[in-house]
Amino acid sequence: MTGDPALPLAAAARRRDFTVNAIAWDPLQREYLDPHDGRADLAARRLRMVDPTTFGDDSLRVLRAMQLAARLEFDVDAPTQAVCRTIPLDDLPAERIWGELDKLLLRARRPSIGLALARDIGVVERLFPELAALVGCPQEPEWHPEGDVWIHTLMVVDQARGRIDDLPRPQQVAVMLGAVCHDFGKPATTAHIDGRIRSLNHEEAGVAPATAFLDRLNVHSLDGYDVRRQVLGLVAHHLKPGMWRTARDGVGDGAFRRLARKVDLELLARLAKSDCLGRTGEFDCSAMDWFLERARSLGVEHAPPAPLLLGRHLLQLGLPPGPRIGRILKQVYERQLEGDVATTDAAIEVARTLIAVDRD
Repeated sequence: MTGDPALPLAAAARRRDFTVNAIAWDPLQREYLDPHDGRADLAARRLRMVDPTTFGDDSLRVLRAMQLAARLEFDVDAPTQAVCRTIPLDDLPAERIWGELDKLLLRARRPSIGLALARDIGVVERLFPELAALVGCPQEPEWHPEGDVWIHTLMVVDQARGRIDDLPRPQQVAVMLGAVCHDFGKPATTAHIDGRIRSLNHEEAGVAPATAFLDRLNVHSLDGYDVRRQVLGLVAHHLKPGMWRTARDGVGDGAFRRLARKVDLELLARLAKSDCLGRTGEFDCSAMDWFLERARSLGVEHAPPAPLLLGRHLLQLGLPPGPRIGRILKQVYERQLEGDVATTDAAIEVARTLIAVDRD
């Protein structure tokens, strides 16, 4: 072999994104080949682009900077950040964007680092308008002394990240996306009312922008698990664990059973706890523990109770196929959710009565 072996390595290293990814090891000479001083950047915990003239060849590198900075807890140097702001991102398909956001949310211990950087380098403004709308949206200082909804969301995301390691991956994704999206309804609902900052009905108002956000990422199901449905359920109901604990007239078992039809109650409790703790100051967040214990005592922490009455039971009672079967099944199931029907025999007797009334 003739020539300097370091020359092709230097050419290959120049095409890498960050200097810490442009280091090689020569096993024969037992030495590092580090033409861009990546080892010094590793020691300094710094992400630095290899070559500003080639860094923008792949716009995904802007998002890689975002997620790697969070996962490694490295700083991104100022020249690299400046170049990131100039790189168009409109060529990135949803799958590639979600791939990097997925790594940020699930592999970083503090995803807020990457989200804060994403805002600084223009990713939030260009790719995630629902997140950008949170910046500067005020909150009542008594309940949110940490600041605006953006700051609160970053804190909630970090709290949620610490509560998912024991979950299967699809549920992890649902909780983390729920944390990101949970207050998307606040910008449209926040107002000064009676001298206080209020965001009335922001949970339900957040469903539409959360849907748009998930559409943009093309997030639907994962391993057969309906992530989208759970995220939207988390957004729409994230205040219920706290509100139900303090409800004036109490909340019956039927309310828990019905809510379990809309969202996984354990995931909801985890998100609500993250929401409660995702702010500065001391707050009582025990309501979320009470909520989960209550759901578990009813056996509905992951799903509503299975219907006791089935269509075959109605056919055996002589009811012909048709829409009446659906109506009676729904009526009996509502009574089951309320706790008035606890066995299949009881459900069949209620169905007999309903059939007789319907016939009359």
